[in-house]
Amino acid sequence: MNEKSPQRPFCSPRCKLIDLGDWADEKHAISGNSVEEAPWSDDLENY
Repeated sequence: MNEKSPQRPFCSPRCKLIDLGDWADEKHAISGNSVEEAPWSDDLENY
């Protein structure tokens, strides 16, 4: 924790809650393959 910015990486607890709400509402996402497109999903059918 940085004494100059105790809420880092957020500017305040309010901003932190707003960002968390955006993730919960799926307004943010990490790019990548969806679960259905996972490269290993076809391998499981062969066993």
